[in-house]
Amino acid sequence: MNIFEEGKEDMNKKGNYLMIGMLIAIVVFNVIAFATNQRLTKNQIIHIWTFTMVFQMLVDHIIDGKYHGYWYFGEQPEWKDLLPITVLIPPVNMIFLHWYPFAKGIYKRIMYVAVWVLVITFYELITLLPEPWGYFSYGWWHTWYSAIVNPFFAYERNLIL
Repeated sequence: MNIFEEGKEDMNKKGNYLMIGMLIAIVVFNVIAFATNQRLTKNQIIHIWTFTMVFQMLVDHIIDGKYHGYWYFGEQPEWKDLLPITVLIPPVNMIFLHWYPFAKGIYKRIMYVAVWVLVITFYELITLLPEPWGYFSYGWWHTWYSAIVNPFFAYERNLIL
Protein backbone atom coordinates (compact mmCIF):
# COMPACT_ATOMS: atom_id res chain seq x y z
CA MET A 1 0.00 0.00 0.00
CA ASN A 2 1.46 3.37 -0.97
CA ILE A 3 1.23 6.65 0.93
CA PHE A 4 -1.77 7.92 -1.12
CA GLU A 5 -3.84 4.82 -0.41
CA GLU A 6 -3.03 5.05 3.31
CA GLY A 7 -4.18 8.66 3.41
CA LYS A 8 -7.38 7.86 1.53
CA GLU A 9 -8.13 4.92 3.81
CA ASP A 10 -7.51 7.08 6.90
CA MET A 11 -9.86 9.79 5.62
CA ASN A 12 -12.60 7.28 4.96
CA LYS A 13 -12.28 5.93 8.52
CA LYS A 14 -12.74 9.39 9.99
CA GLY A 15 -15.71 10.19 7.75
CA ASN A 16 -14.02 13.32 6.45
CA TYR A 17 -15.86 13.12 3.15
CA LEU A 18 -19.28 13.02 4.81
CA MET A 19 -20.92 16.34 5.57
CA ILE A 20 -24.56 15.41 5.10
CA GLY A 21 -25.94 17.53 7.95
CA MET A 22 -24.03 20.63 6.92
CA LEU A 23 -24.86 20.27 3.22
CA ILE A 24 -28.57 19.90 4.04
CA ALA A 25 -28.37 22.97 6.29
CA ILE A 26 -26.60 25.00 3.58
CA VAL A 27 -29.30 24.19 1.03
CA VAL A 28 -32.20 24.75 3.45
CA PHE A 29 -30.92 28.04 4.89
CA ASN A 30 -30.00 29.47 1.49
CA VAL A 31 -33.35 28.50 -0.04
CA ILE A 32 -35.23 30.05 2.89
CA ALA A 33 -33.05 33.18 2.86
CA PHE A 34 -33.45 33.90 -0.84
CA ALA A 35 -37.01 32.60 -1.34
CA THR A 36 -38.50 34.63 1.52
CA ASN A 37 -36.44 37.80 1.08
CA GLN A 38 -38.65 40.73 0.18
CA ARG A 39 -37.02 43.42 2.28
CA LEU A 40 -33.26 43.22 1.83
CA THR A 41 -31.65 44.84 -1.20
CA LYS A 42 -28.75 43.25 -3.08
CA ASN A 43 -26.46 45.84 -1.52
CA GLN A 44 -27.65 44.92 1.98
CA ILE A 45 -27.25 41.21 1.23
CA ILE A 46 -23.65 41.77 0.12
CA HIS A 47 -22.97 43.77 3.29
CA ILE A 48 -24.59 41.11 5.50
CA TRP A 49 -22.65 38.35 3.76
CA THR A 50 -19.32 40.18 3.97
CA PHE A 51 -19.75 41.34 7.57
CA THR A 52 -20.84 37.86 8.66
CA MET A 53 -17.86 36.13 7.07
CA VAL A 54 -15.31 38.58 8.45
CA PHE A 55 -16.84 38.68 11.93
CA GLN A 56 -17.18 34.87 12.05
CA MET A 57 -13.58 34.39 10.90
CA LEU A 58 -12.39 36.81 13.58
CA VAL A 59 -14.38 35.09 16.34
CA ASP A 60 -13.37 31.62 15.14
CA HIS A 61 -9.73 32.66 14.89
CA ILE A 62 -9.73 33.70 18.53
CA ILE A 63 -11.96 31.04 20.11
CA ASP A 64 -11.01 28.15 17.83
CA GLY A 65 -7.54 28.96 16.56
CA LYS A 66 -6.00 30.50 19.63
CA TYR A 67 -7.91 29.01 22.56
CA HIS A 68 -9.30 25.77 21.03
CA GLY A 69 -12.77 26.37 22.46
CA TYR A 70 -14.59 24.79 19.55
CA TRP A 71 -13.93 23.77 15.96
CA TYR A 72 -15.54 22.59 12.77
CA PHE A 73 -14.86 18.98 11.69
CA GLY A 74 -11.41 18.63 13.28
CA GLU A 75 -9.14 20.52 15.63
CA GLN A 76 -6.75 21.47 12.84
CA PRO A 77 -7.91 24.04 10.26
CA GLU A 78 -9.10 22.52 6.99
CA TRP A 79 -10.44 23.96 3.76
CA LYS A 80 -13.90 22.56 4.41
CA ASP A 81 -14.05 24.72 7.57
CA LEU A 82 -14.73 27.63 5.21
CA LEU A 83 -18.13 26.20 4.18
CA PRO A 84 -19.99 27.13 7.39
CA ILE A 85 -18.38 30.55 7.43
CA THR A 86 -19.00 31.41 3.77
CA VAL A 87 -22.29 29.76 2.79
CA LEU A 88 -24.06 28.57 5.96
CA ILE A 89 -23.97 31.38 8.53
CA PRO A 90 -24.55 34.38 6.19
CA PRO A 91 -27.99 33.21 4.98
CA VAL A 92 -29.03 32.64 8.61
CA ASN A 93 -28.20 36.29 9.27
CA MET A 94 -30.21 37.26 6.19
CA ILE A 95 -33.21 35.37 7.56
CA PHE A 96 -32.75 36.97 10.98
CA LEU A 97 -32.59 40.48 9.55
CA HIS A 98 -35.35 39.96 6.99
CA TRP A 99 -37.89 39.10 9.69
CA TYR A 100 -36.52 41.40 12.40
CA PRO A 101 -39.33 43.66 13.71
CA PHE A 102 -37.59 47.01 13.18
CA ALA A 103 -40.83 49.02 13.40
CA LYS A 104 -42.12 47.26 16.52
CA GLY A 105 -41.60 48.07 20.17
CA ILE A 106 -38.69 47.02 22.31
CA TYR A 107 -40.63 44.11 23.86
CA LYS A 108 -41.28 42.55 20.43
CA ARG A 109 -37.63 42.97 19.46
CA ILE A 110 -36.38 41.41 22.69
CA MET A 111 -38.79 38.48 22.25
CA TYR A 112 -37.64 38.06 18.64
CA VAL A 113 -33.99 37.89 19.68
CA ALA A 114 -34.84 35.53 22.57
CA VAL A 115 -36.63 33.11 20.23
CA TRP A 116 -33.72 33.25 17.79
CA VAL A 117 -31.22 32.53 20.56
CA LEU A 118 -33.24 29.45 21.53
CA VAL A 119 -33.47 28.25 17.92
CA ILE A 120 -29.79 28.89 17.18
CA THR A 121 -28.72 27.19 20.41
CA PHE A 122 -30.88 24.17 19.57
CA TYR A 123 -29.37 24.08 16.07
CA GLU A 124 -25.89 24.19 17.61
CA LEU A 125 -26.79 21.10 19.66
CA ILE A 126 -27.75 19.35 16.40
CA THR A 127 -24.40 20.24 14.86
CA LEU A 128 -22.70 18.46 17.76
CA LEU A 129 -24.07 15.12 16.56
CA PRO A 130 -21.47 12.67 15.22
CA GLU A 131 -20.58 12.78 11.52
CA PRO A 132 -22.12 12.66 8.97
CA TRP A 133 -24.90 14.74 10.60
CA GLY A 134 -22.82 16.95 12.83
CA TYR A 135 -19.76 18.99 11.99
CA PHE A 136 -19.09 21.00 15.13
CA SER A 137 -17.17 20.02 18.27
CA TYR A 138 -16.53 21.62 21.64
CA GLY A 139 -13.19 21.93 23.36
CA TRP A 140 -13.76 23.86 26.59
CA TRP A 141 -16.77 25.68 25.12
CA HIS A 142 -20.28 24.83 26.37
CA THR A 143 -23.76 25.36 24.98
CA TRP A 144 -24.48 27.83 27.76
CA TYR A 145 -21.66 30.06 26.54
CA SER A 146 -23.35 30.24 23.14
CA ALA A 147 -26.72 31.02 24.74
CA ILE A 148 -25.10 33.89 26.65
CA VAL A 149 -23.05 35.26 23.72
CA ASN A 150 -25.62 34.90 20.91
CA PRO A 151 -27.83 37.85 21.99
CA PHE A 152 -24.80 40.13 21.65
CA PHE A 153 -24.16 38.73 18.16
CA ALA A 154 -27.81 39.44 17.33
CA TYR A 155 -27.28 43.03 18.41
CA GLU A 156 -24.21 43.25 16.14
CA ARG A 157 -26.33 42.01 13.20
CA ASN A 158 -28.73 44.92 13.74
CA LEU A 159 -25.90 47.43 13.56
CA ILE A 160 -25.11 46.63 9.94
CA LEU A 161 -28.53 47.81 8.75
